[in-house]
Amino acid sequence: MKYVPRMVFFLVVPALLFAVPWWVLIYCATSGPLFWVGTALAVLGYVALPAAMIRGHGPAQSDAASLTADTLLGVMWVAFTWSVIGAFARAVLIVAGVDDPLRSRVVALGVLVVSAALVVWGIYEARRLPRVRTVEVEIPGLGAGLDGLRMVVVTDTHFAATDRLRWSERVVETVNALEPDIACHAGDLADGSVAKRRAQVDPLGKVRAPLGRYYITGNHEYFGDALGWIETMSELGWRPLHNEHEVVSRGGDQLVLAGIDDPTGVGLEGHGPNLTAALEGADRQLPVVLLAHQPKQVTAAVEAGVALQISGHTHGGQIWPFHYLVRVDQPVVAGLSRHGEHTQLYTSRGTGFWGPQLRVFAPSEITVLILRAAA
Repeated sequence: MKYVPRMVFFLVVPALLFAVPWWVLIYCATSGPLFWVGTALAVLGYVALPAAMIRGHGPAQSDAASLTADTLLGVMWVAFTWSVIGAFARAVLIVAGVDDPLRSRVVALGVLVVSAALVVWGIYEARRLPRVRTVEVEIPGLGAGLDGLRMVVVTDTHFAATDRLRWSERVVETVNALEPDIACHAGDLADGSVAKRRAQVDPLGKVRAPLGRYYITGNHEYFGDALGWIETMSELGWRPLHNEHEVVSRGGDQLVLAGIDDPTGVGLEGHGPNLTAALEGADRQLPVVLLAHQPKQVTAAVEAGVALQISGHTHGGQIWPFHYLVRVDQPVVAGLSRHGEHTQLYTSRGTGFWGPQLRVFAPSEITVLILRAAA
């Protein structure tokens, strides 16, 4: 039974992704040789997607296969989404009395045009320099010396098969221009081994933040070489917060900055989130800011009286309307939210992207959190 979820993903999901666009774009709207060519391409795509996904993201870790699989997955998700919308539009045209073949051809053309436009735009959005988003957060108990503290957050950079060295350098330039007091990376640094991705990560060593640079693991570190990435970030001058905390001081006032592992880390000895250990020895009268990769970790933060949790993981859904599925697993998709009586959560849409090089209606961000003393 443990193999059933994998079979569903690798067989059923690709079948849906290709079957619905095939029905809207090929079966209903074409005939003759065009029908057979379109059908053959759909079958080829259905076979190629899981095969490339396994070779690219499985033990082989083939960059060429992962690029093929991820690109195909993203394009077909967009095509699937708009084919579903097209199917509803087709029903409306039936009620309106529009006959075939005009009805099916109008719908197919609309789906093709919208899907192609969104794929092109989505690639641009994914690869562009992220927008800067500035948010002020009131922190009860924050001392006057820390009022206006600037925390610049990057997360979910997902350095992978696509060489984004120049993009990485530009992100660092942007972060430094924002003059952070504290810099944070909230996990999912890279996909793949340190040997393969180190060059893209190295620019992070040039980030300047006088009160410290802090890093936590995301789930994707634990899919690869978590220990290697923790060591690498330490070498680059970032302080990994592995269920630990630091006390940040300025102007005679202090706050606790803590970080916990991603839940995926429980499979690695000595890893996995432990907020009790992270706060051990901390002065509980001081406000606590917590780095935790997944928003759903806010449940423990509320119980511990954390003032602010900073998370990533969701990518804001990355490709609309995937955020509806993200919302099933996470309490928040993006933005600042309140949980319990005393805890706030900021969820970043992420700085990079995972898998498909597309972002549709979910722009990436570099976040400036300005901490304010509560009135």
